[in-house]
Amino acid sequence: MAQTAAASSKTQEAPKSVNMKVWKKLFPFLAKYKGRLTWLVFINLVCALIDIILPLFQKLAIDHFIVPGTTENIWFFAGVYALVIALQTFSVIMFSRSANRMEMYLGKDLKSAVFTHLQTLSFNYYNTTPVGYMLARVMSDTSRIGEVIAWGLIDLMWALTYVGGVLFVMFTLNWKLALLVTLVVPPVVLATRFFQKRILTVNRQVRAINSQMTGAFNEGITGARTSKTLVIEDLNDAEFQEITGNLYTKNIHLVRLNALYIPVVLCFSSIATAIVLVQGGRMAMEGVMLLGTLSAFLTYAVNMLNPIEQAARIIGELISTQANVERVTDILETQPTVTDSPEVVAKYGDCFHPKKENWEPIEGNIEFRHVDFHYPDSQEEILHDFNLTVKSGTTVAIVGETGAGKSTLVNLCCRFFEPTGGQILIDGVDYRQRSQLWLHSSLGYVLQTPHLFSGTVKENIRYGKLDATDEEIIAAAKIVSAHEIIEAMDKGYDSDVGEGGDKLSTGEKQLISFARAVLADPRIFVLDEATSSIDTKTEQLIQNAISHLLQNRTSFLIAHRLSTIRQADIILVVRDGQIIEQGTHQQLLEQKGYYHTLYRNQYAKEAAEKLNWQ
Repeated sequence: MAQTAAASSKTQEAPKSVNMKVWKKLFPFLAKYKGRLTWLVFINLVCALIDIILPLFQKLAIDHFIVPGTTENIWFFAGVYALVIALQTFSVIMFSRSANRMEMYLGKDLKSAVFTHLQTLSFNYYNTTPVGYMLARVMSDTSRIGEVIAWGLIDLMWALTYVGGVLFVMFTLNWKLALLVTLVVPPVVLATRFFQKRILTVNRQVRAINSQMTGAFNEGITGARTSKTLVIEDLNDAEFQEITGNLYTKNIHLVRLNALYIPVVLCFSSIATAIVLVQGGRMAMEGVMLLGTLSAFLTYAVNMLNPIEQAARIIGELISTQANVERVTDILETQPTVTDSPEVVAKYGDCFHPKKENWEPIEGNIEFRHVDFHYPDSQEEILHDFNLTVKSGTTVAIVGETGAGKSTLVNLCCRFFEPTGGQILIDGVDYRQRSQLWLHSSLGYVLQTPHLFSGTVKENIRYGKLDATDEEIIAAAKIVSAHEIIEAMDKGYDSDVGEGGDKLSTGEKQLISFARAVLADPRIFVLDEATSSIDTKTEQLIQNAISHLLQNRTSFLIAHRLSTIRQADIILVVRDGQIIEQGTHQQLLEQKGYYHTLYRNQYAKEAAEKLNWQ
């Protein structure tokens, strides 16, 4: 299926070792919580020290109470032991509480930072980056990083502290027996390295196949109508079954590796126990070692190998999570291609801190002066030495074939992209000397495929002016002939539009987006194929409204239906990034050039379609 194609463009090769340069990029986020991290490390060390000390109480109980057969000072011993157990309970509770909070705080900060940074990126980033990629970075990757840092790193510290402490105590108690026990450690480390490397590799493969399965499942649902019209349900099912089959195979492989690895560790643990029992038992019988020391040694030998396995597992998780860190920091380090200079930001503010008191009013005079342009991800020149002057209040229609440069002109005018050469002036000033937000706040943009946010009809219209009253919303809807259609809905203006407006028809969504634009009362208005998805009846309803709306505003109409632009003040015919014809509708027809041919062909096509319907 095609769902893996977009993801593959953003997939990075899995790292094979811990790279501190990558993890250092998270230090600014961790610095905010250095106090909490210090406390978390401290309480974790307390847990490790108590775990190391507890077998020594076992040694004391056997050597001082059980073997001598006395209960002298037993209450003091019991009191100290109870105090240590209480401290252990408290430290475990505090550790779990602190680690949970650290995970939530760090995940929240990373999500907020990524989402906020995405708001600042330019249009070309969204043109080239799959939505699923961005969603995964904001949701899954940030959560994974928070989990691994809050739990994995701290647990790794506990494991290393515990193993080091146990070895120190064992060598202190009896270095000869300790030396025999530690002979088991190198084989365990080698076995752990061997199995964890393969388990980590298969785990990555399982995650990759899971992503493919999620993509296939998503495509199967969102493309259900297309699948049914093309009658490819069996093909979709076969491809999905192939993915699940691969997942089954990899999971079986993973289960087999774990099924081998765990018994190997248990085997070496049993060997360590046997060494302690045989050699330690001989020493105890010869009086060289106390029985309590033997008991403590036995406990240490059994418990020491598990933290080694845990440390290897956590290191594998750190290596795996490093890819998540790289993907998140890659977004945070991505710079917008359209930026305001520091001087402009100082005067006009940015999108999060606007200084509206310094914003000059926009009249709507626009001039392209010797403009060159190519997209950031391509060297193919779209515009070359392009010149155009649009007076305030002029309605400009732009027509041409697909790829001729119609949307490019509008995107440059709106400063969604910037020219690679030349200047674009708004009211006689290079728009790079003004704030992006200053310009965008005076834009009204209605797209061919309108986007509605989850919520009610009223809330979606109010996005045009956040402080608008209900009366203003209704008035805007009436201007575009949407009021009666909205009132006919189940709950009127309080009707839920669904996710992306999927509860409404295309025409209804378009009318609501028109009302939203009207409410914003922009000085520059853009209609990008805005009526191409509307039926003829709905189009007729809003044509008069558009004429009223465009009065005294600088307007750009990108039109598919040439019949909708006949009243434009000027029509630009664009081909290969150049204006090849311009004039009014009547003037262009009289020239009998390229526009005349387009109009004649479209008129004949529409006439044929009407005849067929009749």
